[in-house]
Formats: sequence, structure tokens, C-alpha cells
Amino acid sequence: MKKAMTISYEIGTKLYMNITNKCPCRCTFCIRNNADGAYGSEPLWLEHDPSLEEIMADLDKRPVSSYEEIVFCGYGEPTTRIDVLTQAAKLLKEKSGCPPLRLNTNGLSDLISGRSTADEICSVFDVVSISLNAGTKDEYLKVTRPIYDNAFEAMQKFTGDCVKTGKSKVLMTVVDVIPEAEIEASRKIAESLGAVLRVRSYEA
Repeated sequence: MKKAMTISYEIGTKLYMNITNKCPCRCTFCIRNNADGAYGSEPLWLEHDPSLEEIMADLDKRPVSSYEEIVFCGYGEPTTRIDVLTQAAKLLKEKSGCPPLRLNTNGLSDLISGRSTADEICSVFDVVSISLNAGTKDEYLKVTRPIYDNAFEAMQKFTGDCVKTGKSKVLMTVVDVIPEAEIEASRKIAESLGAVLRVRSYEA
């Protein structure tokens, strides 16, 4: 496994931010099971979690206003570093011509932080995209393999709390390799929480 310090990487017209490799889940479909990078990017396994100063120095080298969107995603769960995550997003918002900011998350930040986190996240992100992964608790636990027993419930509560803030567009996602019945069950969960379901293509 290669170690690098790829904090940001481009995919098409979007810039992706990689701020940690830590994650409380071991999803069966996770791209890092199969590769060191994503979509031809540089290796994304970090030597260490970059500081806020390192993140902003990296962004200073990028033409921020030229991107369609900036996505905090990376090879780990960004909300394991919620303070650095939200501070970096706030500083980005202050940059001239900053595009919309999106957070890709497993929705477990309340469990990770031990507090309600929806408001502080939605205050700085235009879009919050939450990995639902399955339409039932049993399938979710089988696919996502979180360290928390109550992850399925906590992820839904976080989603609903984000919707209630009214500050961000809230998506829930599943990959297109799950059965159609699971996709429809997932759609019902998303709709019940006021979120929009996005079915994304699986990339091996």
C-alpha cells in the first residue's frame, strides 16, 4: 500500500478533498478495497491526517473558482475530523468565486462526535450526500459493516436533522449493484426523511 499526501485531486470539473483515511465502516463495495486511488488519481492513502494549514496551503495552489464543485470525500470519512472539516469549508467559502461545496459522508458523525452535528455541517456545505447503501437494516449492516450497532438508525436521524436545517440539499445514495427491490426500499426511506435518493454507478 502506497503512502502519499494527496490532499486534493481533480475528477473532470470537480475538485475532491482527501483529509483522512479513518472510517468507522468497512463497506464491501468501497473503492479502496481494490485500488490506491480513485478514477486514476494519485494514491490517496495519507501519511498522516493533514492539518488545517496543510489543507488550505494545498487549496491555495488550486484555481478554486474554476471548479464546478468541491467535494470533501477522500479515502476516509471526513466527519471523523469534523472540526477541521468545517473550518476548511468556512475558509473555502471566503475565497473569491468559491463553487458549491459538497460533503460525501456515511452519516455517522453524531456517533463519531458524540453530539448532534447536522447544523454545523449544513451551515457550511451546500450539498450533503449520505451513503444509505441499503433499504433494510440487515442489508445495511451486511454491506456497510459499521463499528456501531445503532448505525442504521443514527444515519437516518442525521439525514432527517440535515433536512430540518433547511440549509443544504440533502441526498442519500445507493450503488446500482443492489437489487431493484432494495433500491425502491431505499427510495422510500429517503423520501420519508425528506431527502432525494441518488442511485450511483459502482466503480470497481
